[in-house]
Amino acid sequence: MGTKTVDETGVKTDERKTDEATEAAASTEAAEATEAPEAAETAGTDTPEDTDTPDETDTPEDGDVTGKIDGTDDTEAGPTGVGQGAGAVVSAGLGIVSLTGSWVGTVASARESLMGQLQTSSSSDVGTLIEKGYGNAWQATAMWGGIFALVALIVGVVVLARPAFGAPGRPQAPWIKSVAWAGVALGVIGLLLAVLKYTDVLLGLPATG
Repeated sequence: MGTKTVDETGVKTDERKTDEATEAAASTEAAEATEAPEAAETAGTDTPEDTDTPDETDTPEDGDVTGKIDGTDDTEAGPTGVGQGAGAVVSAGLGIVSLTGSWVGTVASARESLMGQLQTSSSSDVGTLIEKGYGNAWQATAMWGGIFALVALIVGVVVLARPAFGAPGRPQAPWIKSVAWAGVALGVIGLLLAVLKYTDVLLGLPATG
């Protein structure tokens, strides 16, 4: 009786171990079969980072840089005031020349004096000698002085009026306005003196009796 019990128990124990091993192996195979499709699906859906295509909607920085450069060029393409400054200086210089005289006026005066001497003789009266020898020469000097004064006046007015026809919102430099106004003032004074001298109102010919 005791031996039979041990044998039955031993048999029963061996059968239980065999059943448990079979169930464990079946569970392992089922788990592996379930994980294999999931791994395949995961491998199929994952996209490598190296194969990422660049986003075509991203705007390159070159376009922004080009736009900034173009904007800068447009800004720098505006008037710099160099021409206006030069015009103002020319106007003032011509105004000074109209008052002090020029080599053109000197040559014209000497030419008229020479022609007057050729057109007169020792038998001519004093009035004719004075008019031909000095009057015409002085008028030539006044005429050329008036021409320089008129040019100075025109250039000065153009420089002062230039901002009205240029870029809006860009003020004219103060020194340009000052020099241009000086040229206009000198031109007006020189033109007035030239007219007065040419008409013998100022420093006219002396009377001959």
